Amino acid sequence: MIVSTPDLDGATGHVAEMYDGDLRSDGFVFGHTRAMAINPEAHAAFETLIRSIVPSIGLRNYELATLGAARAIGSDHCLLAHGRKSLRAGLLDEDELARLAREGADAGLDETDMAVVAYAEKLSTDAATMTDADTQRLRDLGFTDRQIVDITLAAAVRNYFSRALLALAVPVDDVPGLSPALVAALLAPAQAARRDVSGG
Repeated sequence: MIVSTPDLDGATGHVAEMYDGDLRSDGFVFGHTRAMAINPEAHAAFETLIRSIVPSIGLRNYELATLGAARAIGSDHCLLAHGRKSLRAGLLDEDELARLAREGADAGLDETDMAVVAYAEKLSTDAATMTDADTQRLRDLGFTDRQIVDITLAAAVRNYFSRALLALAVPVDDVPGLSPALVAALLAPAQAARRDVSGG
């Protein structure tokens, strides 16, 4: 990462809040936090957007859309961070997370879960071909108009954040609290994508 990030010492305002959050939870400041701290106003707006999305769809659907998008993009940062969030919140167990990371919408969770993941994956890889049939699938499973929009926003906002980190070449930090086997599973999508690009 070639951009210079704000120093830990002397951080104030929203930057200090960002850094303090990482320090309290993990004892160090993640690279992605430092990168986003360069424009704290944008980060604050990002957090406000997320807070406006989650209430209608619930944390589980938000995390499923997030993980589906992060998997499709190949974002190590977000797969690790949101894998841990989902695990700690009891939304998914370790086996379910590993299957989701490796297989995406074919991971064998329930029908509604997989529809959210599939929708987020398609939005993240081929949004230009999406039609009413894609949203109709969510409607058929009982999601309201507001929820369909918020699932869309959850996946789209993950594209914004993940792609920004990838474009800036932000280093991927170890995320405490994940087993080596789960880390390997969560990192597999991005490694496969890199192999495809390199032809290896």
